[in-house]
Amino acid sequence: MKATDRSFRGWWCAIALAALLAACAGEQAPAEAPRPVLVEQPAGGADAAVTAYAGEVRAREESPLAFRIGGNLVRRHVDAGDSVRKGQVLAELDPGDQRLQVQAAQAQLAAAEAELARARADRARYAALAGEQLVSASAMDAQETAWKAADERARAARAELEVARNQAAYAQLQAPRDGVIANRLVEAGEVVAAGQAVFSLAGDGGREVAIALPESRIRELAIGQPVEIELWNAPGERLSGTLREIAAAADPQARTYAARVALDPAAQPSVELGQSARVYVAGNGTRAALSVPLSALQSGPGGGHAVWVVEPDDGTLALVPVELGDFGETRVPVLSGLAADDWVVSAGGHLLREGQRVAPVDRDNRPVATPQAATEPAP
Repeated sequence: MKATDRSFRGWWCAIALAALLAACAGEQAPAEAPRPVLVEQPAGGADAAVTAYAGEVRAREESPLAFRIGGNLVRRHVDAGDSVRKGQVLAELDPGDQRLQVQAAQAQLAAAEAELARARADRARYAALAGEQLVSASAMDAQETAWKAADERARAARAELEVARNQAAYAQLQAPRDGVIANRLVEAGEVVAAGQAVFSLAGDGGREVAIALPESRIRELAIGQPVEIELWNAPGERLSGTLREIAAAADPQARTYAARVALDPAAQPSVELGQSARVYVAGNGTRAALSVPLSALQSGPGGGHAVWVVEPDDGTLALVPVELGDFGETRVPVLSGLAADDWVVSAGGHLLREGQRVAPVDRDNRPVATPQAATEPAP
């Protein structure tokens, strides 16, 4: 009887196991939940290729002013910010030494001219005696030579006097052109050396904005390219200008290229020296208006680069090959392969696969409204 009970219980266990297997075989595997991904649309539009550079309004002609001789600065007639005219005396050195040099040169000239007058008289007297054959030809030649030497010494004395007078005139520093004193570097009572800068003069020949261009954009800019200038004290008001000058070599420390932007003549009266400004520079057409972050780039299926794009129809991923421009610090321009309304995965792309369903979110972790999400029925 016990063997029969065991056989009966085994039979029921087999039936229950078969029923359980049949039930499991009829169930479907649970669907994979969409994976959240960080997405963004490519930066683009009319302003994408425009870059703003901070700058300062400067004069087109800027020059340091210095005395051509050294000495004690006894008078300073102008200060920073003063408007000056060409030929105006800006500062003066103590002229005592120069006056003494002029007096010494005048005395040397007087002595040389007296010697010349004596040599001229001797030459005339010997010429008369030679005509009567009372002196030899060699004596006459000697007087001729003495006269020529005295004449040359007088010429040299005159030149030395002119140099001394010029040196005396150099004791006054005059403005070489109309302009504004941009900076004052010394004060009265100081002893300055020849060539030491005393003032900085900003000429009235035009106003420009000095900016620095990074190495990454130097190839896409050209002299004569139109730009727009916005002054810090006039936000929203754009002035027109052109890129006039780009340095041939980069600064060895900052690794940037100095550039000058010329303002249109009509805009110059409203601009003051030293004002801060922003210069808006557009690319020359070699770069695309769209760009993506460097973190969005993936290896393309056939080499090159690609990005993950969320398909709007079903919310799945597609690996889209793209053609890129020059890499920037954080972003890279996309020359072809993307549209402005595409949603691109901007991070974590190495963990994704083709056709995977995703739940796109923005940087604030808010769901992104795609066409597929808008038409998908609520659960």
